[in-house]
Amino acid sequence: MTDLPASLAEIRDDFLSFGEADRLQLLLEFSNELPAVADTYREHPELLERVEECQSPVYVIADVSPAGRVEVHVTAPAEAPTTRGFASIIAHGLSGLDAADVLAVPDDFALMLGLSGAVSPLRLNGMSGMLWRVKRQVRAKMAT
Repeated sequence: MTDLPASLAEIRDDFLSFGEADRLQLLLEFSNELPAVADTYREHPELLERVEECQSPVYVIADVSPAGRVEVHVTAPAEAPTTRGFASIIAHGLSGLDAADVLAVPDDFALMLGLSGAVSPLRLNGMSGMLWRVKRQVRAKMAT
């Protein structure tokens, strides 16, 4: 399997340890664990970028510390639990990583979770859009 940061490898392995129906349940459990965004972004939501690939209103921003550590903030509505689950995976799996590790995450990570038969390609594309935006933001912030 593709090398992944430990946080994402653990998430992937958890999903792959279950059958398809249970994977969907695990995704829904992740939806309940989406971290709240920092106060700065709660007070200034215009600072977050819309994820156009998602039908639901999903917004994301990646902060990069001077030491190169990434912190991901994502908002997703409670009434879209599948999308919210993907947002939670992105937030939990990428936050705390070095920028280089975030940039090395394969673009097809969403497919590695074994959910292709349980969720629509549109939803998987939404998760890929979240990852793509985080990586683009990290690249931009590392260049400044």
